[in-house]
Amino acid sequence: MWSALLASTPLSAQTAQKTWHPEFITLGTMGGPVPDGERSQPANAIVKGDRVYLVDAGDGAVEQLGRAGIPLAKVRAVFISHLHVDHVGGLSAILGLRNQTDARDVVTVYGPPGTPEMIAGLVAALQPSAKAGYGIIGKPWAPPESLVEVVELSDGQTLPLDVLKVTVAQNTHYDFPVGSAEDKAYKSFAYRFDMPDRSIVYTGDTGPSRKVEALAKDADLLVSEMIDIDATLDRVRHVNPTMPAAARATMTQHLTTHHLTPQAVGELASRARVKALVVTHLAGGTTDDARSRAYEAAIHQSFKGPVTIANDLDRF
Repeated sequence: MWSALLASTPLSAQTAQKTWHPEFITLGTMGGPVPDGERSQPANAIVKGDRVYLVDAGDGAVEQLGRAGIPLAKVRAVFISHLHVDHVGGLSAILGLRNQTDARDVVTVYGPPGTPEMIAGLVAALQPSAKAGYGIIGKPWAPPESLVEVVELSDGQTLPLDVLKVTVAQNTHYDFPVGSAEDKAYKSFAYRFDMPDRSIVYTGDTGPSRKVEALAKDADLLVSEMIDIDATLDRVRHVNPTMPAAARATMTQHLTTHHLTPQAVGELASRARVKALVVTHLAGGTTDDARSRAYEAAIHQSFKGPVTIANDLDRF
């Protein structure tokens, strides 16, 4: 696994050195909708040579790409795990700024049911600025809809994309009854990205899941979400001290059943026999050394391989 110490190496420098080994960059490692001030919201990039694929695109994704030295025009596709706003809030900027800077290549957005509806709304919102362009008569920007395609994915699907083979698994971030109308309309996905020289699995937001465990089997790298329930609830109480009791109960149920504790992350990595583990989506806020060591100790109760508690812009 590439060490997080490579986070300071510019992409351009690696390209110049003919470094073609695929990297996974944790652009944003904050979890949940409460801003942190230290970490950006969930977004990641797989970089293989001059090909860049985003995996989730939370608010601040474009800024984080800039900090990583990755030109926005290099992004070929975006994979969305689920449609919670903390995971898709940066899409408008990705599409709009590509339009404004005259990026001619179409970017494809892959995601669960509802993704086409979401992209249609974003494209509609971009129309006024595109038609005005830079304020020069007869010189609008390209129609926003001409620069984006949408592919709605389904559980168990496998698709080829450039150097990738992408496999989709529905996870347990939602617990709608299987086969219900809600289950058909709202899904949350985990992804496996197989390349000739590396396999990377991204859990997305999930609770314990046999499907995710099977998806991650023998992967070189597992990038897993994690929840510190007590720290997260403390942050929620701080931000919204007057939250009604019923709303607090709903949030507590969501956090405890739709996410992975450190112990559950370790069990997943162990059962899947992955070679290395990266932990992201830190909803409890930026960790200090003591909390990070506690997380690692809990994970290592089950998983004996290398573990990294990711920071923004780490490279693996």
